Amino acid sequence: MKKLVVAASAVLAMGMTTASAADLGAKLYKKAPPIVAPYDPWDVAFGAAITNNYVFRGISQSNRNASVSAYFEPRYNINKDLQLYVGVAGNSISFANRAAAEVDVYAGIRPTFGAAAFDFGVWGYLYPGGQCIDYPPGSGFEGVCPAGSNFLANGNAMKKDVSYYEAYGKFTYTFNDYFAAGASAFYSPNFLNFGFDSTYAAINAKLTAPTAWFGSSGVGAYISGEFGRQWLGTTDAFYLTTRLPDYNTWNVGVGFTYKVFTLDLRYSDSNLSQEGCNAITSDFGASLNTSGVGVSKWCGASFIAKLSADLTAATNLK
Repeated sequence: MKKLVVAASAVLAMGMTTASAADLGAKLYKKAPPIVAPYDPWDVAFGAAITNNYVFRGISQSNRNASVSAYFEPRYNINKDLQLYVGVAGNSISFANRAAAEVDVYAGIRPTFGAAAFDFGVWGYLYPGGQCIDYPPGSGFEGVCPAGSNFLANGNAMKKDVSYYEAYGKFTYTFNDYFAAGASAFYSPNFLNFGFDSTYAAINAKLTAPTAWFGSSGVGAYISGEFGRQWLGTTDAFYLTTRLPDYNTWNVGVGFTYKVFTLDLRYSDSNLSQEGCNAITSDFGASLNTSGVGVSKWCGASFIAKLSADLTAATNLK
């Protein structure tokens, strides 16, 4: 009898143990998986800036006066190493043809391979509001623009529309947290509507200060510079079939960052003569030298201070 009771108790215990194990297993299988936030490949970058002098490749676009700018750039990240983008930007300018704004439209692709980042695209420079500025009466060249067009006393002339576009490629290699260097090239089939194709190529470098230098203040700093060369050509008949000079330009500066803000202080210069500068820009404020040739101060050494704010929706608008 005792053996029967012990055996029955053992069978009951085994049944309870088996049932408990089965219940535990069922609960483990039914446990909900962790919640993973959905990946959003879309992002938008945007910002604005103000500078005391808008300098483009060593030449002032704002008559050495202050300029404001802004941009808006939607982005689509195919994956973490491949981004598509389009954008629109604007700058206030002061051209001889009375255009007061530069409107840029662009699109491209940014592939990344480890520390190597590339950027390929097309950039359009539009200058709305321009007027045809003719050569002065009595110069022997007047009549290029429609009758009744304006003219400059210094003898310069400029087309109504100087819009153009460039195809570009950029490369940046980030060696570590503190140093990056790169190169870029831009090609236009009709630079500034001069009637010739043009190429600009440059090398650049950036040295970023360690964050430990500024403690927990959130301030960052960097030193950067660029050296570039602009190749030009011979203009069409509007500009009297003039050979414009190739030239070198360079800049070096220091910048300070805090959250979305950057203050960039920069020295810019070029090897363009004042005569060559006048031939390229048709400067409305150019004077005549003793030989009667126009000279412009839009090129050459200049100090540039720029305050900008740059944001992305994914980082700053969460």
